[in-house]
Amino acid sequence: MDAGAPLRHHSSMDFHARVDRMRRALQIGIATLMLLLAGGALAQRVEGSRAGASGPYEAEVPVRSQTAEERKAGFARALAQVLGNLSGDRGASGRPGVGQEMRRAADYVRSYDYRQDEGVSGTTGAPSFQTMLVVRFDQGKVDAIASALGLPIWPTPRPRPVLWLAIDDGSGPRLVGLQQNAAARPVLDRAVQRGYRLGLPAGSAAEQAAAAAIWRGDTAAIARLSTRYRPNMQLLGKLYRHGSGWKSDWIFVDGGRVLSRWSHSNANARVAMANGADGAADALVRRYARKPAGGGTAGQYRVVFTGVVDAQAYARLVNELGRVSVVRGFIPLRASGERLELELDLSAGMPAFRRLVDDGVLVAEDAGEDVHAFRVR
Repeated sequence: MDAGAPLRHHSSMDFHARVDRMRRALQIGIATLMLLLAGGALAQRVEGSRAGASGPYEAEVPVRSQTAEERKAGFARALAQVLGNLSGDRGASGRPGVGQEMRRAADYVRSYDYRQDEGVSGTTGAPSFQTMLVVRFDQGKVDAIASALGLPIWPTPRPRPVLWLAIDDGSGPRLVGLQQNAAARPVLDRAVQRGYRLGLPAGSAAEQAAAAAIWRGDTAAIARLSTRYRPNMQLLGKLYRHGSGWKSDWIFVDGGRVLSRWSHSNANARVAMANGADGAADALVRRYARKPAGGGTAGQYRVVFTGVVDAQAYARLVNELGRVSVVRGFIPLRASGERLELELDLSAGMPAFRRLVDDGVLVAEDAGEDVHAFRVR
């Protein structure tokens, strides 16, 4: 075969014969190879720590046991939670490429631990226990995923809007102040799950009287009461009985400007209340989340790979291409000695591909302007 000669499916018998020989050679050892590659990065368990998750790159999820299989599934759920908090996008786990990265979540774990939460069974009253897996991810690796897959980044530190919530259970609207924080727990906890926090007013007599202003949606009156609090953001909500269930109406205000209005109905009052945190998070993300650094444009890219010296090197290359979530497929174009040129079909551009490849397998090389090249280790 002439060096550098272009390859075509109908005439490149030498190249395809070489590929077939490689594939046969791989059949015996490929399972072992994949296990070795999958086991390359091991998370460290932090013994003795009982601290919960704190910060956007940490998460805690319930697990049924401490087995490796259950832990792997927990890592995936924790990564989905972190990506959702980092981007503010409730649907982050459903974005293209994210599911594949979730299956590799263990590669991004910096450390993990378990915590036992004790409660009481609602049916028998007996003590109950829930095992929580606390996962801490590597910030650099998670940022690379978010950037490569085009997830927006909701920057930190994040604002803490004041929640002005009035509840009418049939006896008239009453403000939920700091002393009644347990009554607002569903919406406060949901905000934490979305990656930010809500504050409550102190509950002074003047603030208690503001329940009527909340009820009629008087954002100016609430803004005047909020001058003592920072930041200048308010989430106004009213929760009341509606038919056989509950309804909540919400207004989110930032610097005197109404960013969003919405309502939610549910048979469960806690669910109707928690919806306020979701709407406020969505409004904040729309205004403050920034688009990631360019991951490039989807399309077909010609890439040269050197160091393809034998079946094992070819196996590492094929396995790595199958692992990278932005690679939709590839077509062989040319082969010469240890050099192989492929056309990669990418769901994002080369910057995204470079961020996601494992530099223990592929090393980027400088091959000149507009030429993408990697060396197989």
